[in-house]
Amino acid sequence: MSRKDDALAGEPRYEQISREATDWLIFLQDDPEDPELAARFDVWLSQSPHHAQAWAKTWKTANLMAHVEPLQARNPPVFEAKMQAQKAAFSQNPTPLGTIIANRSATKRRLVWKRFVVAGMAIAAMLVAAVIGPDVVTGIRADYTTGTGETRTVTLVDGSRVVLAPETAIRVHYTPGARHVELLDGEAYFEVIHHRDRPFRVRSDAVNVTVLGTGFDVSDEVGSTFVAVAHGSVRVENESSVPAISEVLTPGQSTRIGWSGGVDRQNIDTGAIAMWRHNQLIAQDQPLGDVVHLLRRYYSGRIFVTDRGLAKRTVTGVYNLRDPVAALRGIARAQNAVVRQITPWLLIVSPS
Repeated sequence: MSRKDDALAGEPRYEQISREATDWLIFLQDDPEDPELAARFDVWLSQSPHHAQAWAKTWKTANLMAHVEPLQARNPPVFEAKMQAQKAAFSQNPTPLGTIIANRSATKRRLVWKRFVVAGMAIAAMLVAAVIGPDVVTGIRADYTTGTGETRTVTLVDGSRVVLAPETAIRVHYTPGARHVELLDGEAYFEVIHHRDRPFRVRSDAVNVTVLGTGFDVSDEVGSTFVAVAHGSVRVENESSVPAISEVLTPGQSTRIGWSGGVDRQNIDTGAIAMWRHNQLIAQDQPLGDVVHLLRRYYSGRIFVTDRGLAKRTVTGVYNLRDPVAALRGIARAQNAVVRQITPWLLIVSPS
C-alpha cells in the first residue's frame, strides 16, 4: 500500500465510503438499465477523490475476483494464472462504471453486472488471501482442528474429552502441575476428569477458564468469549481488563466476557448448552451478526451482512445446522430481510 493509501485508509470516513462503493454494486445489479441510477452513481463517483479511489479498488478487485472458483475446487497454478490475467485486463481498461453503463448494450450490461456483483461481494467478504492466511496460521499452531460442518471428539491423555465444533482449533499443553488447552478459534465442549493437583485451564484470547471437574462449553466469538456450564463449576477470568474480571459459574449459568472488558451474565437451560453437538443452533435474543458468525462454520463459502443495523437486530429461534442456507433464510425472514445466493459459495444478507 502506498503512503497515499495509508493516509486515506486512516481517515474516519474511508470505511463508510468503501461500504458505499459496495452498496452501489448491489443497487446497480438490481436495476442495471436504469439511466437515472447510473447518473446518480456518476455524481457519487465525482464527489471526491476518495470516492474515485474507493471505486477504483472495488473495480480492481472485481477484475481479480470475478472468475475465482470456490476454495475447495481451486487449482493453485490455474488460480494464479487467472489472477495475473485479470490484473493485466484492469491495467488496460480502468474505465469508470458509469461510462460502461452509458455505452454498452443492455445484454452486455447484464453480463458485466453479474460479473461485478460476484466480485464486489467477495470484497466485502474479504479477499481470498486475507481469509485463508489466518486459517493457515491457526492450523499450523493447533494440535486438533475441524473443517466446515465437521465436529470431532478428542480424548486427551488424562481421559478428559473435548468435542470440537466446526472450524475449531485447539492447542494442548500438559505439565506435571497443570493442564492447558488454548481455544485458538471456534467452539468446544469439555468433559473434564478431576485431578486435584492438576487444574484444567482453557484460554480463549484474554479470557481464562479454570475447572476442577465439570462439563462446560467455550465459544470464541466476535471480541468476546462465551462460557456456559452444564455441570460442576468454573472460574472465568480476564485479568487484562480494567477492572479485572473474575466470575464463578455453576450449572445453568453462562457469561459472555469481552476481551477488552465487560460482562453479560445469564441463566441458561443446561439442556440447551452446546446444542450444536446435535446439529441445532439455539439463539436467544442474540444479534443477527453474531448468529451469522456461528452459521459461517457450517457453510463452505462466505456470508456477508450488508447493513450494520440489520446485523444488530436480535434473533430468537431454533435452527437446523444440517442446512445452514435454509437456516439463514429463516433468520432473514424473521427480520424482514432477504438472502441472495450470488454463487454456490457466496451469500448476501440485506434488508428487503
